[in-house]
Amino acid sequence: MDVLLAEDEKTIAVTLRDALLGAGHHVESARDGKVALDFLGRRNFDVVITDLRMPGANGMDVLKSARQKMPAPEVLVITGYGTIEGAVEAMKLGAISYLQKPFPNEAVIHLLSEIDRRRGLESENRRLASDMSSRPPSNIFIADSPSMKEVLRRIDAVARNDVSVLIVGESGTGKECVARMIHQKSAREQARFVPLSCAALAETLLESELFGHERGAFTDAHKEKRGRFEIANGGTIFLDDVDDLALSTQVKLLRVLQERTIERLGGERTLKVDVRVLAASKVPLDRRVREGRFREDLYYRLNVVPIVIPPLRERPGDVRRLAAHFLQTYGGGRKYEVHEEDIVWMERYSWPGNVRELEHAVHRAIALAPENATFLKREHLVPLSPDYRSALEPQEEVTQLKDVLRSTEKSHIERILKLTQGKRLQTADLLGISRKVLWEKIRDYGIVTNNAHEHGEEPE
Repeated sequence: MDVLLAEDEKTIAVTLRDALLGAGHHVESARDGKVALDFLGRRNFDVVITDLRMPGANGMDVLKSARQKMPAPEVLVITGYGTIEGAVEAMKLGAISYLQKPFPNEAVIHLLSEIDRRRGLESENRRLASDMSSRPPSNIFIADSPSMKEVLRRIDAVARNDVSVLIVGESGTGKECVARMIHQKSAREQARFVPLSCAALAETLLESELFGHERGAFTDAHKEKRGRFEIANGGTIFLDDVDDLALSTQVKLLRVLQERTIERLGGERTLKVDVRVLAASKVPLDRRVREGRFREDLYYRLNVVPIVIPPLRERPGDVRRLAAHFLQTYGGGRKYEVHEEDIVWMERYSWPGNVRELEHAVHRAIALAPENATFLKREHLVPLSPDYRSALEPQEEVTQLKDVLRSTEKSHIERILKLTQGKRLQTADLLGISRKVLWEKIRDYGIVTNNAHEHGEEPE
């Protein structure tokens, strides 16, 4: 941490500075209060250690100046005998603690370690809160199609059973949404849901994120760090893109699932964890097993209950309601609409990015909509390049099956009549129907035959 040490007594200043440097902190020293105020005006510090009585400006001035900064550093006050009342007053003004002279340097090192640990926890909490707030509400799940209703039934069935679940689906299908629903419906709903993308980090950083590390475990490990398993203790961890895990990390994950314990990188302590594991893969994970890229034993540990999410192109019936949901989500209180013919285009589009692409398309269309517009533009909702246009635009009018069958039957009868030169008895024999049925079809279809003698003649 960056520390400002404001102390005019040379012996204390030198020995405490050396101790702080030895503990891995960066230290700026100020021999009087005025120099300390100059430092505070020029840069930020994590911690300020200040004596109360100094030349130039006293410790109270340094404390007040420090607490007015954004972000405000923690302030530790050093006080001599007879100035305890001043130290108490400093605590009221925001100092985190005070030490009475003489004091062991180890006491200061311990206080800074506690400050560092608390700040690390606060930073993790803010990061997790940011991750959660940046995602759509976890209780929203649009499921009109039969395949998605089956996914919902599987979620309800598995949520209360504390088993591992493997969620398989293409990118953007809503795998994390499914995982959050399982967590919310489970007995762990009051505990944390901790997501982690296995594809977003390099192997060494991923292990640190999963299991944590001790200070000094590697070059940039300036302080200890809790891993996601430790943070999720008592709750649920969601491992997205688990198919991208390196084999070496798979071995360590398997051990966690088998023994329910972890060890931080560079650490010797074994920590017990009670965590439900939900994993997600963008490809069928058994394919990775066959390719030798995923451990079979880990696959069976994760795949206790599988849930497969179909891509959006296989459930176009969900597009309408999903679009309506995103219109409401991003409309900012305004009511935006989409023309019916544009909905048809959206249902024909393949949505390679799945629900995420649809969400971004609606959000983009709202952002680009003219100020007083009610209906969103088609070109903002789906790609309209020539390739996409030819794929989406119907080449002919869609015909119902019954009309296709009638047209085919009429053409076939006309062809056989031409072959028999309009002789209905012979035509009926070739078609395998009675003359009466043939006459009815000729009448119904308005077929004109070449045999004038038989045309219009009713059968016996």
